[in-house]
Amino acid sequence: MTELAFSVAEKVIEKLGSLAYQEISLTRNIASDLQKLKRTMSTIQDVLLDAEEKQVNTRGLTAWLEQLKDVFHDAMDVLDEFECEDLRRQVVEKYGSTGSGSGSGRKVCCFFSSSNSLAFRNKMGHRVKGIRERLDLIAKDRDQFQLEMRLDDNRIVHRETHSFVRDRDVIGRADDKQKIIDLLMLPNDYDNISVISIVGIGGLGKTTLAQWVYNDKTVAESFGSNKIWVCVSEDFDVLKLAKEMLKEMLKLAGVEISESMRLNEVQARLRSILNENRFFIVLDDVWNEDRNKWIDLKNLLIGVQGSKILVTTRSHKVALAMAPGPIHDIGGLPEEDCLSLFKRCAFNEGEHEQYPKLVEIGKQIVEKCKGVPLAVKTLGSLLYSKTEVRDWISVRDNEIWKLEQKENDILPALSLSYNKLPSYLKQCFAYCSLYPKDFMYNNRDLIRCWMANGLLKKSNESTELEDIGEQYLKELLSRSFFQEVQIYDTIRWSFKMHDLLHDLSLYVAQNDYCLIEDTDNTNKFEKARHVSILDHELGVDATITFLHKLSNNMRTINFSFDDWGQFDSFNVYESLVKTCILRFKHLRLLNLSDSSLETLPSSISNLKHLRYLNLHGNRKIKKLPDSICDLQNLETLILEGCTDLEELPRDIRKMVSLRYFVITTKQTHLPANGIECMSSLRHLSFFSCHRLECFNEGIQRLTALRYLSFLFCDSLISLPQGMKHLTALEYLDITRCEKLNLMERDDYPTSLQTLHIGGLPQLVSLPQGLKGSADTLQFLCIFACVNLGVLPEWLPDLSSLRTLQILDCRKLSSLPEGMDRLTALRELRIVNCPELRRDYEREVGKDWLKSFVRCSWEIVLSEKDVPCA
Repeated sequence: MTELAFSVAEKVIEKLGSLAYQEISLTRNIASDLQKLKRTMSTIQDVLLDAEEKQVNTRGLTAWLEQLKDVFHDAMDVLDEFECEDLRRQVVEKYGSTGSGSGSGRKVCCFFSSSNSLAFRNKMGHRVKGIRERLDLIAKDRDQFQLEMRLDDNRIVHRETHSFVRDRDVIGRADDKQKIIDLLMLPNDYDNISVISIVGIGGLGKTTLAQWVYNDKTVAESFGSNKIWVCVSEDFDVLKLAKEMLKEMLKLAGVEISESMRLNEVQARLRSILNENRFFIVLDDVWNEDRNKWIDLKNLLIGVQGSKILVTTRSHKVALAMAPGPIHDIGGLPEEDCLSLFKRCAFNEGEHEQYPKLVEIGKQIVEKCKGVPLAVKTLGSLLYSKTEVRDWISVRDNEIWKLEQKENDILPALSLSYNKLPSYLKQCFAYCSLYPKDFMYNNRDLIRCWMANGLLKKSNESTELEDIGEQYLKELLSRSFFQEVQIYDTIRWSFKMHDLLHDLSLYVAQNDYCLIEDTDNTNKFEKARHVSILDHELGVDATITFLHKLSNNMRTINFSFDDWGQFDSFNVYESLVKTCILRFKHLRLLNLSDSSLETLPSSISNLKHLRYLNLHGNRKIKKLPDSICDLQNLETLILEGCTDLEELPRDIRKMVSLRYFVITTKQTHLPANGIECMSSLRHLSFFSCHRLECFNEGIQRLTALRYLSFLFCDSLISLPQGMKHLTALEYLDITRCEKLNLMERDDYPTSLQTLHIGGLPQLVSLPQGLKGSADTLQFLCIFACVNLGVLPEWLPDLSSLRTLQILDCRKLSSLPEGMDRLTALRELRIVNCPELRRDYEREVGKDWLKSFVRCSWEIVLSEKDVPCA
């Protein structure tokens, strides 16, 4: 898709404009070619969005775009080569080959001028020139397509809707209809006009539901003829919308308005009508996120108390921008209702009884629609008048995006949501196609994958990449691209993607992303740059053959080894890994989790572009090669569950870009001048380090660290010294460290937002030092602390605390006085604390009413009621 090409071009241009590449340009012949490359790319980028729209109807344009995309990616690889070499030389100068040295690093222009870099300079000069010449040739062809410049305006196609729907045409929305009507009948709490929003993905039937409500007798009796239906869709032009409303109001009187009316004239006419009676307005298909535009429209609608506006939108962000009113999230239809709708679309009335075999296949087709009425209508209408079993099986067995689509079918409807996304979100959404349907996404891991592939766009130097990724996820969530969100604490949450949106991700990502779930797919993705191999029956030989079919320019290789038991030998996995290392020199992400590797090949250092390496669950690895420390670009290294790993590499500090590090090791002590020197770390986790006893001094140097956890470290007797100096630390988790006594020290961080403490038998109360986070702590979970008898008197001083969980603390007998001071508290869980006074059980004791009346709550005092998780 050209949106992906557009984003790559944007990234290359951004790199070319950076200070580092200005310095590179000082060297001999490279300067001229880099400047020409930048100019040509900028010119081409201006027409990419127009090219994407025209490629469907313009012969040859898709092939031209594919050629462009290849060159853009090659240009990115060349620029990354410069960065890799610069970083390598800085590390060598600082640490040398033995770990000594303290230089501050050289500028790019300095190392290019040295005699040692002559070969590198010549090689890169030839590559830059080659790319520039290729791009010039391709760029010459753009004139034949008559492309126009276009900004990244995220335009959507205009869609007209109307207010009428017959009762018999609506299936399965009676409960939703009644809930909306009940909201419409409620008195307005804070304004003359109340706004109610219906939110859901495209195709769920938001417009149909609004039509049904609009035509209901109860609504008609309440608002009379003062009802207005406006399809907003394309843009939120206040004057245009006001004129549409005025036209609707005057239509019954046979009065027409002049199109030349100015805003003040329209406003005066509107107010003269609206001041007389309360009104009901439906704004259908709203995309506007600009609150100021909504305020301008609302100021025109000064009506009688009790007036209502019903909004349909795909975005919670839009709903919140409109007004602080009720939001009704519309869900999928039950399968029985979907089947009724399907039979209505696929057969003439009563005809389905003649074709029981087709109806049986139809049930299976309905299942793939996952409750979305428009998908049911699309597939049902596609099969109308077809009675051959093979036609029905073809629809059942094909992904929806592979089937023929008409203008008002499900794929075009969902594509509207995709087309509205800014370019930086389009590529992130496409990346989600690498995961199977019903996959439970983890917010932090998905962000790290995006990061590894350079999909996160930094707005300024002070913004953390992880925060940008979080913002992207929340934007996609607010636009209904994700669902079934589960929030665990302040930074950990998970979610799923609706099957139809997953189909859409496959559609927009084709050619770039390859999800191999069966052997039929292995010959269709020779140009892919990102691959997930999930077919456990493919076999080793076939997998290696498949890898050899792929482009050498792969960026992502995801293996899923969960069910590869029949291939459980070192040689099998080693051959796969060596094939990846040998062929794919530009890999950014390599996921080898849950394999049976015994050693990681020392040639891993050849993957100098690698940003993400996942070795989770590789229980047979005893040692990592020292060469892994040459991966200076690596941002994520996951060693969780590598239970036989005897030690970390000696020169681990050379991995100067590492941000996320999860460690399992057999060591009792970590090597000196190691982890504590890794100043780029944001996330550091020790998992099942059963022999680890203590830490070296120097953790205070990790000034960027935001997440720190110690999980199942049975022998740990003390935490690192200097934790109070970790001023960026927001998250601390100390779980199942049985020898650890937190009361022996007060050296704790002072800016925590989340704290998990559990499985600490020596804990009798919370350490005084944790009080330092009284103004920042939002989430506190204390669990399975069998000797915890009291909570500190300063607990009510946690002024920002929103969630308090106390689980399976069986000796805890009371809560401290003054719990009513926890004014920010919104969720309270007390489970399996049988000694706790019953004063805190809901509606039993007086303290409950005083302290926790505003909370979401769960209080179970007895072990027999709810067993501890």
